[in-house]
Amino acid sequence: MKLSIEDILERGVEEVIEKEHLKKALASKKKLRIKYGIDPTDPRLHLGHAACLLKLKEFQELGHIPVLIIGDFTAQIGDASDKPKARKPLSQKEAQENARFYLKEFGKVIDLKKAEVYQNSKWLKKIKIQNFISLVSHFTAQQMIQRRNFKERWERGEAIGVHEVLYPILQGYDSVMVRADVEIGGFDQLFNLKIGREVQRIFSQKPQDIITLKMLPGPDGKKMSKSEGNAIFLNDPPEEMYGKIMAIDDSLILLYFELCTFYPIKQVLKMIQKAKEGKMNFKEIKSILAQEVTSIFWGQKEAQKAKENFEKIFKEKKLPDKIPSLKLKTGDYSILDILVMSGQVSSKSEAKRIILQGGVKIYFHDGKIKVINDWHEKIKFENEIVIRIGKRKFVRFYEKDFTKGK
Repeated sequence: MKLSIEDILERGVEEVIEKEHLKKALASKKKLRIKYGIDPTDPRLHLGHAACLLKLKEFQELGHIPVLIIGDFTAQIGDASDKPKARKPLSQKEAQENARFYLKEFGKVIDLKKAEVYQNSKWLKKIKIQNFISLVSHFTAQQMIQRRNFKERWERGEAIGVHEVLYPILQGYDSVMVRADVEIGGFDQLFNLKIGREVQRIFSQKPQDIITLKMLPGPDGKKMSKSEGNAIFLNDPPEEMYGKIMAIDDSLILLYFELCTFYPIKQVLKMIQKAKEGKMNFKEIKSILAQEVTSIFWGQKEAQKAKENFEKIFKEKKLPDKIPSLKLKTGDYSILDILVMSGQVSSKSEAKRIILQGGVKIYFHDGKIKVINDWHEKIKFENEIVIRIGKRKFVRFYEKDFTKGK
């Protein structure tokens, strides 16, 4: 991976503060401390988080030190960034349990042997109340209310918790404790990152430079988030990760390449131009994108398998190699009951919705294939069936152990 200072300051970047200062620092021989903090609000990380990790990796490739902070303490307050209402604070136990999964995900991108990882409870739970009051006295209520989402909530007459207002100051204190030279975050974190600069000044440290990245939409074009249900998770199985990326809108291809891969952007632009001229298919470009992303988190071998399985399903109309299998007794079953038993849908109402959308297909052991359009349908089960649910979910029901022969 060949990198330049321009790659770091421009690829996928929304804003840099202070750009000229950071440019000079990168050109010097000084090893910079690059901070990225994340609250463990969920045990899963998605590609939106990975964009920051990949930018951190770029710094590491140039010899700088990634400083990863898991906000197990601040997660108990809740970051209000870009949220229309207060986040639900986590308990200490929930935060600690979620934090356990993050190191494994970090290690898929970052060389953890050449990085520093902290949980911010290490220092935040030790702050004395008089010292904390002294710190927050440097800020005004008006200053905090000026952040966009607080202002909107204020104008709507909605409550704003005092604890929410304190969040950016605590997050800024993290920068003091790790002596951050640079902090990376999504563009929705800009207010918090700027407060970090102010907190560093209070403690007579040089304020950190800031890099904010463009926001990564989910495949549906909306902001990628767990709450929206449109996230591509780093622990999604290779086939699922590959398939989700193949489902993104053509207009998002360039942004995904920018934020989620190290693929040369000049080559991406050439491919997109060819596609516009009809000399290349956008699906071919997305296939390259899907392989690039999947290989980062699962390796090239698994990415290739994911591609082959995807092509079997969508091009050759064949079944994938690996399908979850469940044992079932011979008999007549409601299609809704079978779908719920598969574990691939959460309820009968969800099963009805998928059926009405034409998303359920049954492959019978005698070679017949049937699309289910009526949720009242009864299925006569014997020997073996494979059910396709939606575009990428499959489950096999079998009456006897087919792995030992039929």
